[in-house]
Amino acid sequence: MLDALKAGTAARPKKAKKAQSGGRRWLKWIFLGPLLAVLLVQLYFFLMICWWTQFDPSSTSMMRQQLSALRATNPDAKLEQVWVPYERISNNLKRAVIASEDANFVDHDGVDWDALEKAYERNNKRHKVVGGGSTITQQLAKNLFLSGSRNYLRKGQELVIAYMLEMVMSKQRILEIYLNVVEFGRGVFGAEAAARHYYRTSAASLNATQSARLAVMLPNPRYYDRHRDTSYLTRRTGIVLRRMRAADLP
Repeated sequence: MLDALKAGTAARPKKAKKAQSGGRRWLKWIFLGPLLAVLLVQLYFFLMICWWTQFDPSSTSMMRQQLSALRATNPDAKLEQVWVPYERISNNLKRAVIASEDANFVDHDGVDWDALEKAYERNNKRHKVVGGGSTITQQLAKNLFLSGSRNYLRKGQELVIAYMLEMVMSKQRILEIYLNVVEFGRGVFGAEAAARHYYRTSAASLNATQSARLAVMLPNPRYYDRHRDTSYLTRRTGIVLRRMRAADLP
């Protein structure tokens, strides 16, 4: 009887220790699990970027979102997009986009911290995220992988992907992909589709004025697709035209 009591008393601490060990293991995975998931997502992004150094993206996150929205009202909806290589995109459009969206494109490492600081100050004044100060590289990061939502968590992921892009790709490749996948209107993606949609010409044949106008539309392309003759569009096009001469191409 006494031996049995001793055995039971000895067994209880062992069970308690085992339970504590199991609890610590679960607690560890509560913290390590999300971290591991984040690292795996980053690895996926990096591997896809490496793939796209040699192969053209067939679609992007922004394209898929837009197609889904279009098919909510029209099940047969399709996107307008035709891939063209860098040399078949007018230098006018390249200069216009750089002049309008990212004047320091060829010099920065993917992020323009001065522009980000100014955007942060504007957002604080308005108490909401109204602008991100994004470079062309950051915009490409968003288009390829992320949503159009505006929050600081998404912005942080955008920065990480932007650095990955700059680490792996040349500036020319970044600009080539960007000009082929960026949204220019409702369901209109890429320079070739935009040239056909608005001017019934090719991306290679866009003149300076046409290019400047397309570049000005980029921050809000669906709106300008419906409102093509606003005074702001005309005024801003003139400003971009003057700046294009100073835009450096990669």
